[in-house]
Amino acid sequence: QVQVVESGGGLVQAGGSLRLSCAASGRTFSNSAMGWFRQAPGREREFVAAIRWSGGRTLYADSVKGRFTISRDNAKNTVYLQMNSLKPEDTAVYYCAAGRGSSDMGEYDYWGQGTQVTVSS
Repeated sequence: QVQVVESGGGLVQAGGSLRLSCAASGRTFSNSAMGWFRQAPGREREFVAAIRWSGGRTLYADSVKGRFTISRDNAKNTVYLQMNSLKPEDTAVYYCAAGRGSSDMGEYDYWGQGTQVTVSS
């Protein structure tokens, strides 16, 4: 089992920044990567970014490239999502998950409870 806990959400004005954190614990060696997904009201959950624990290879959705940066601290089993130049359309519940590093939700086995990000215009 892997436990995943997100933190860092909140309310921010458009153009502002937020940093989300995701702490993983338990059998973390069983998953090679961590990913961030988001779900806006009335919409399906979508991929945001992913990073591999080993080597740090990253993957981003086109909608966040150049604005969001995913990083990891292996010693702390923690992954971060730095979100800059936020837009109202970034408003969603953001979920962190442990899996294999692709954009496919089906390849993530353990999920956090989510943290709300609200961007006001």
